[in-house]
Amino acid sequence: MMEFTYSPPDVPLRIVYEDRAILVADKPSGLLSVPGKTEGRADCLETRLRRAYPGTLLVHRLDCDTSGVMIFARNKAAQGFLGQEFEQRRAKKTYVARVFGDVQPDRGTVDLPIGVDWPNRPRQMVDALNGRAAVTDWVVLGRDAGETRVHLFPLTGRSHQLRVHMLSLGHAILGDPIYATGQAAAFPRLMLHAESLSMHHPDSGEWMTFTAPCPF
Repeated sequence: MMEFTYSPPDVPLRIVYEDRAILVADKPSGLLSVPGKTEGRADCLETRLRRAYPGTLLVHRLDCDTSGVMIFARNKAAQGFLGQEFEQRRAKKTYVARVFGDVQPDRGTVDLPIGVDWPNRPRQMVDALNGRAAVTDWVVLGRDAGETRVHLFPLTGRSHQLRVHMLSLGHAILGDPIYATGQAAAFPRLMLHAESLSMHHPDSGEWMTFTAPCPF
């Protein structure tokens, strides 16, 4: 297993939206979504939100190194409804990433199953035999010296899906502490941000989109 030193950022909560049913926050990079299993990893977005908004309930997660939009429920009914939005793939997610190299062509889809790389946890890997189906659409936003900015649209929700899928194309996400090597690793943070999340509201049924500006 890989070593991981946890030093969560000391920053104020960034609330994107709130009402009686839901709470949407912009998670900073470096903060766990939920408490870690080992000592010293209790500080997380869920815990911080519960302090400010008692009764906050988890719906989904973002990787520790990923920043961006996360939605939480404020009651059990809302939690159940939102859980189904994700499970039935009604929720639509858009990520921004900066990746290593010149991505060609301008758009595409990665359809490769992903499974745990057991000897190297928490690494995941493309696993045609035991992996679970995973699909990601991508669109190039711009190219710069030695890197490409892309929009990523995960159609499934596998652990490390975007990181493994971009790596499979030969374009590791910049600053990735697990998968990037050499020049691609020499960045202060993982260059992956959950920019927008769209789904139906648990009370009104209205289709809503929540966004958090990309910090890089």
